[in-house]
Amino acid sequence: MADTRDFLLEIGCEEMPSAPLMKAQDQLGKLVHKGLADAGLAHGKVRTLSTPRRLAVMVDACATATEEIHEVVRGPKSAIAFDAEGNPTRAAEGFARKNGTTAAGLVRRVEADGNEYVFAEKYIASVSAIELLSSLCEKTIGAIQWPNYRSQRWGSEHQTFVRPIRWICALLGADVIPVRYADVVSGNTTRGHRVLGAGEHVVAEPAVYEQVLEDAFVLGETRRAEVIREGIAKLEQERGGAHVDTPRGTFDEVVNLCEWPTLVVGEFDEEFLSVPHEIIVEAMLKHQRYFPVYAPDGKLTREFVIVSNADPRVNDIVRAGNEKVVRPRLDDAKFFYDEDLKVGLSAFRERLAHVVFQKKLGTVLQKSERMEAIAESVARQSGAGDAATELAVRAAHLAKADLVSQAVVEFTSQQGIMGGYYAAAQGEDEAVATAISEHYRPRFAGDELPSTIVGKATAIADKLDTICGMFAIDEPPTGSADPFAVRRSAIGVIAMLRTVPGVSLRELIDVALKGYVAQGLEFKKDEVASKVEAYFLGRLSAIARDEGAEPDTIKAVADTGVCDPVAFLGRVQALGRARKTQREVFDDLATAYARASHLADATLGIDVDESLLGEAELSLLSAVDAGSAAVQESIKAGELDEAIAALARLREPIDRFFEDVLVMDKDEMVRNNRLRLLNRFENAFSGIGNIGAMAKIKK
Repeated sequence: MADTRDFLLEIGCEEMPSAPLMKAQDQLGKLVHKGLADAGLAHGKVRTLSTPRRLAVMVDACATATEEIHEVVRGPKSAIAFDAEGNPTRAAEGFARKNGTTAAGLVRRVEADGNEYVFAEKYIASVSAIELLSSLCEKTIGAIQWPNYRSQRWGSEHQTFVRPIRWICALLGADVIPVRYADVVSGNTTRGHRVLGAGEHVVAEPAVYEQVLEDAFVLGETRRAEVIREGIAKLEQERGGAHVDTPRGTFDEVVNLCEWPTLVVGEFDEEFLSVPHEIIVEAMLKHQRYFPVYAPDGKLTREFVIVSNADPRVNDIVRAGNEKVVRPRLDDAKFFYDEDLKVGLSAFRERLAHVVFQKKLGTVLQKSERMEAIAESVARQSGAGDAATELAVRAAHLAKADLVSQAVVEFTSQQGIMGGYYAAAQGEDEAVATAISEHYRPRFAGDELPSTIVGKATAIADKLDTICGMFAIDEPPTGSADPFAVRRSAIGVIAMLRTVPGVSLRELIDVALKGYVAQGLEFKKDEVASKVEAYFLGRLSAIARDEGAEPDTIKAVADTGVCDPVAFLGRVQALGRARKTQREVFDDLATAYARASHLADATLGIDVDESLLGEAELSLLSAVDAGSAAVQESIKAGELDEAIAALARLREPIDRFFEDVLVMDKDEMVRNNRLRLLNRFENAFSGIGNIGAMAKIKK
C-alpha cells in the first residue's frame, strides 16, 4: 500500500462571473475525481471550494504513487497453445491478445498436476503521483466549461480560461506539483482578500489551506452564505420581525461576488415608496443585487441590504456610494410608471396588433380576442353569474396590454402585475385589476392560483389558448423542446380546473379552437381537439401517479376518455379507496366486468327482450337498471364513493348470471339478447371507468 498525502489544486484568477461559478466548481470536483480514477491513484474524500478569485479542489489521503502490478494468468495447456512445430495456435494468440501480450511473450510452466501450461505475465511498475497529478491538473484546468461565457487568452499563450489566471497552487503534501498553464507556473502560495489580506500567503500543506484563506480574509462559498444568512437574521431581529427578501438566484449570485462579506444597510428616498413596490424591488435585486427590507406588516420600507466585499472600516463610504447609485435606478422605474399611467391600458392594447405572439398564430392582440371567448365560457360554466362573467371578459380583454408598457419592457418579470396597477389607476373594477395581476399564475409547480373566479377564467384562457394553438399548428411540446411552456401551462390549467368543478375542459378546448378557426387558421379541428384531450389525459395520469394512484386504476379511468380534471382525479381516488376498503369484492367485480366486456358486442346495443330472459338474467337486468340509476344520481351529486358502492352491489347478480347462464347459446336470438344484457351491464360502469383494467388474474 502506497503512502498517502493530501492533494490541493487552486486556480487563482481575476474575478470570475458569479452566475456560472457553482457549475464550474461542480465540474472541477467531477473532473478531478475521474482523473484520479483514470490515473489509478487511490484517494479519500474530494471537496471543492470557490470564491470570485479562485476555484480549488482538495483531496484527502491521495496515494503518493500507483500500485505496482504483477499479474500471472494461466492459459491453455502448451499442447493446445502450440503445434508440433512449436508454432502458436489460434488459442495461444487469442489468449495472448486478451491479456495484452503476444504469443511469443507467453511463458511455459509445469503445474502441480504434471501438465505444462502457458502463462501471461503482466508487470506494471509503480508511477509517482507527482508526475500523474501534474498532467491531471493541466488537463483539468483546460477542461472546465463556461457556457455562455467567452474564454479569454492573455499574454502570448493560446490556452484559455474564463478570466486570466494569475496563480496556481498545487500541492501533494508539502511538495509542489509542477503545473504550467498559459505561462503560469504552480507554487505553494495563495492570495488573500484584495484589500484585507493582499499579497501572497504560503500554504505549507493542503490541510491548512482553508485556515490560511480565512487568516487572509477569504471564506469559502458555504461559510460566506452562512455569514450572510446570520447577518440578515440579526438585522430582521433588530427591526422587530422585519423581512429581508433574499430570492435564491440573487442570493447565490451575491455569495459569489465577495470573499469576506459585510452587511451594510442603506436607504432610498421616501418618494419612491409611491411607486409599485414590485418594480422598485426588481430594480434593486436585478440591477444592484440589493436585498429589500419589508416591515413586519409586509410593506416595503426604504431600507435595503448591501453585501459589501470592502474593508468594514469604510462601511459609511460604501453605504453612501450605493445610496447614490440606486437613486437613478429607482428614478428610471418611477419615470416609466408615471409615463405609463398617462397612456392607459386601452391605448396599450391597440399596440398589441404590432406584437407577434407566434408567427403562425398571429399577434398578441388576436390572442387577447380569443382569450375573451374562453374566459367567458369558464365563468359561465362555473356558475359565476352575469356580472362576474362580464368582468372575466374585461380582464381577458386587457390582460396583455401592459406587455408594451415602458415598465414591463424594462422589468419583464412584472408583466401582469403592472397591468393590474394600471387597471386600478384607470378605474377598472377591483376584480379586473386583480385578475390581470394574477393571470400568469400558477407560474410553476406549487405556485399560488389566481384568487378569484375572474382571475382563474383569465388565466385558464391565456394558457389554454397557447396549448390549443401549438397543437393546431402541429408544434406540440417534445421531450427536448417546449418554447411556449405548453407542459407547464397544461399543469396550471389542471390545477385551476380542480378548484372549479362543473367546468368542462372538452368544451373549453372546443371554444379555444373555434377562436383559431374564426381567425382563419387552417387545421382539422376535431383531430386537433382529440390530440389536445389526449395530451391533458397524459398530464392527468402523471399527476394521479404522483399522488399515489396505482397504474391500473389510472388506466381504468383513462380508458373512458374523460379529461375533466375533477372527474378524472376524483374517479381515480374513489376507485383507489374502493379497492382498499373492499378488496375482495372489488377484485371479483373487476374480474366479472372484464369477462363481460370481453363477451359484449357494442354493435348489438343495450335493448333487451325480457321475454327471452331466465331468472338469473332477469335478476341481473333489474340490478343493472337500479345500479345505473344510482350511479348517475351519485355522479351528478359528486358522490363517487356512493356510485362505486352501487356498482359493487352488482357483484352477486353477475356472479350468478355467469354460473347459471350459457351466454353463447346456439340460438342466435337468445345469444344476442344475452350479449345485449352484458352490454347493458358494461354500460352501467361507463361513468366511472374500465373496471376490467383493474382485474386481478386468480391462479
